[in-house]
Amino acid sequence: RDHTCDWSSDVCSSDLSAMGIKKTYNISELAKEFDVTTRSVRFYEDQGLLHPTRRGQTRIFSSKDRVRLKLILRGKRMGFSLAECKEVFDLWDETLSGNEKQLLLMLDTLARKRAQLEQQKNDIAQAEMEMDTAEARCREALADLQQRKRKQTKATTKEPESTEQK
Repeated sequence: RDHTCDWSSDVCSSDLSAMGIKKTYNISELAKEFDVTTRSVRFYEDQGLLHPTRRGQTRIFSSKDRVRLKLILRGKRMGFSLAECKEVFDLWDETLSGNEKQLLLMLDTLARKRAQLEQQKNDIAQAEMEMDTAEARCREALADLQQRKRKQTKATTKEPESTEQK
């Protein structure tokens, strides 16, 4: 089976060859294309997310692996764990075109990630408000301190004059 669909677009690996995209890749090519280290690619393989064939010691990655790597990286940006990516891949691998169970899982996972992001946004907004308050208090305290320092400096420079007049 060389048919994996990207969950956020209509591009499927079976369409890649028709678009002129290479069918196989070595580890360096994938790492360079997606700006990751070869060690990261090997890690994803160790986690069961990528399944290259071997030619001697050389890993040969299919267009399916390329799409999966793209999805792993997209999933990471969206907050998916590697286990969640694997779960989606495993469900997708059960059929040629995915199924209701896979789509429901994906929708549930997206809803949970969206809720987490909303909470993070709220937490960030709260932290920013607290920082604004702390900054305003610091600026006010600094201004008070600087004003007292100026008054003290003026008072000490005027004292000798007042003693001379007596």
